Amino acid sequence: MKKNYKKKCFFYAILVLLILLINGVVYSDISVEELKDLYANEHSKFVEIDGMQVHYRDEGAGFPIVLVHGTASSLHTWDVWTQELIKTNRVIRMDLPAFGITGPNKNADYSIESYTVFLNAFLQKLNLEKFYLAGNSLGGNIAWNYTAEHPTKVEKLILVDASGLPTNKEQPAVFKMAKTPIISSLFLYVTPKMFIRKNIKEVYADDTKITDELITRYHKMALRVGNRQAFIDRARIDFKLGSQGNIDKLKSILTPTLLIWGAKDNWIPLDNGIRMDSMLINSELHIIENSGHVPMEESPGESLAILKKFLFQ
Repeated sequence: MKKNYKKKCFFYAILVLLILLINGVVYSDISVEELKDLYANEHSKFVEIDGMQVHYRDEGAGFPIVLVHGTASSLHTWDVWTQELIKTNRVIRMDLPAFGITGPNKNADYSIESYTVFLNAFLQKLNLEKFYLAGNSLGGNIAWNYTAEHPTKVEKLILVDASGLPTNKEQPAVFKMAKTPIISSLFLYVTPKMFIRKNIKEVYADDTKITDELITRYHKMALRVGNRQAFIDRARIDFKLGSQGNIDKLKSILTPTLLIWGAKDNWIPLDNGIRMDSMLINSELHIIENSGHVPMEESPGESLAILKKFLFQ
């Protein structure tokens, strides 16, 4: 019975794929060189880490601030913050493995442990010993795990709608789809712009701030050679976010920590920020009322004002 069901699912998946092919909805991979032409600039650099050519930017001068983006994003998510912060500081940001121009790693390991090891290797390559560390969503999870393991390196920690604790929300549809074998197989070929638009609408509170340019960039980054498979591999990981060891690690952080949270975050709700704030020993939580999951993109002025007060006053 199960075999017949699987055969039917496979047949329908192939049929859907053929229909989409006929209608021109299937998108081919985009080469790294094409993405470089579109989204690398005079500040872009590349450093080899574990066989990957990691895309990063290192701008400005002064005390370093390291910015780490979230799932399916890229270093561009910090563009507005960077424009302001380079006036006073050295700002470093990178495309994480599986995303942006950097693309997949060689062993398809996208666990938090693997990302923390990657971040440490990246920072060692740049000879950074002391810095401020900020992360959004997945990047926030990486940032606080890194801080727990390297407490003497991080002067101040900034978590923007950070993951790392279980939520009372259902997992976003895009992650559910990536975990479903037949649908994930289609995802390797079918990644229409409307799909990207839908996901951005889920993370933004104000749809009027979503531009065609923003959707195009997210879409093209998703089509980078290997990134679609990497996203599927990332989505299939069992994070075990509620483990006592994980919570104890969060509670061990003594570093001064700023939490910035969008009140209308549909992916990692404000309740998570409140609980994270209660677990951290030396933290303060600031809520941005009319923002979703990515306040540094959606509400850059308000989030920057909060950040600068925390860092400089």
